Amino acid sequence: MQYEVILFTLFRTDNAYSSISLSMAKELVKTGRVLYVNHPYSWKDLLRGILRRDPALLKRLPGLLLFQNTYETLDTIPERFTAVTPPPTLPINWLPPGRVYRFFQDLNNRIVLNAIRRAARKYGIGRFVYLNCYDPFFAGYLSPETGAVCSIYHCIDDISQDPYTARHGLRLENEACAQADITLVTSTNLYHLKKTVARRVEHFFNAADVSVFQRVLNETFSRPPELGDRPGQVIGFIGNLDALRIDYALLHKIALAFPDKTLLLVGPLNSKEPEQTGLIRLPNVVLTGARRLDELPALLQHMDCVLIPFLCNTLTYSIYPLKINEYLAAGKPVVSTTFSEDIRTFANCCYLAENHDLFLHGIQQALAENDPALTALRTATAAANTWEARIKHLQKLVDAVVVNDER
Repeated sequence: MQYEVILFTLFRTDNAYSSISLSMAKELVKTGRVLYVNHPYSWKDLLRGILRRDPALLKRLPGLLLFQNTYETLDTIPERFTAVTPPPTLPINWLPPGRVYRFFQDLNNRIVLNAIRRAARKYGIGRFVYLNCYDPFFAGYLSPETGAVCSIYHCIDDISQDPYTARHGLRLENEACAQADITLVTSTNLYHLKKTVARRVEHFFNAADVSVFQRVLNETFSRPPELGDRPGQVIGFIGNLDALRIDYALLHKIALAFPDKTLLLVGPLNSKEPEQTGLIRLPNVVLTGARRLDELPALLQHMDCVLIPFLCNTLTYSIYPLKINEYLAAGKPVVSTTFSEDIRTFANCCYLAENHDLFLHGIQQALAENDPALTALRTATAAANTWEARIKHLQKLVDAVVVNDER
């Protein structure tokens, strides 16, 4: 069956790092229209963005101030795709649980639901599949009365482990899972966490846009300006440098243990720890900031080994990292901590390390590696984990729900 999709997501179209929602949308448009609903700005976000001169917010500002939907298209998804940003909502996460929070949460929810209804009418969307990607604060579930033939909640992290989202998010997420026709989970541990609260829970591991990262093997890119004329090999990481997942003590040890190598960190910096520990002041450490998906192959091609330097904690135990299949599609040797059950399933094509010393040893092995057979194994592993394959699986799940409901 073919469906139009309304995809409401935490990850806006201008997200600073790889977005699973956009990757899914790119596949979903092959069989139907996708209305991509961005996480709304709060009035607090608006004020902060104006003061910071945030270009993405300023582009949307006229519609936001007029309390209207803002519509956008993307060059990367040229057909049957429209993004919509709802009007602003109230910043209420600071409120304690209870009747007052529920009152304002219902108000915010109506703002988002009305935005979705207006957008659906504008584009003639009647019956549709609804997919909420990790944003239970708004429209966690849509009922059949709205036109949703199947309502899906997409759980991608343990929401209880971020102090900000845990305040209300776990309760709202469990409510969404209980109502949704299908709850998709991106890791084995999330399956265990949600199987007792969800109506139906299904594994839906992260994948890769393999064609983007295969460019590393099939094309030649000039040396990135960030590397300049630095000599020696490059040890790289691509991803969000946040405060909850990254082991900065490990990165500091890597930079010191390999002074003749460049430690290249690609992604938005969302932690104070690199500054506090002096990591960013080490002479062989380079931070590039956020980069678009299409800019990553040029950077990745010049990395001799790549890292997943995650802390081993309750949050990361529920992670199947997006970047693993991206790295493997490029054929790069990967060194990772053993943070989850799912990362251990890649033991045949990655260097997995139980502690810092073993991680440093894994880097030494990776940098010395010259084995075409291992490169082929990595690319074959990534080829089995594409977004195309994931969306075909999702369509089968939806078909089963729709057929069952129509009997």
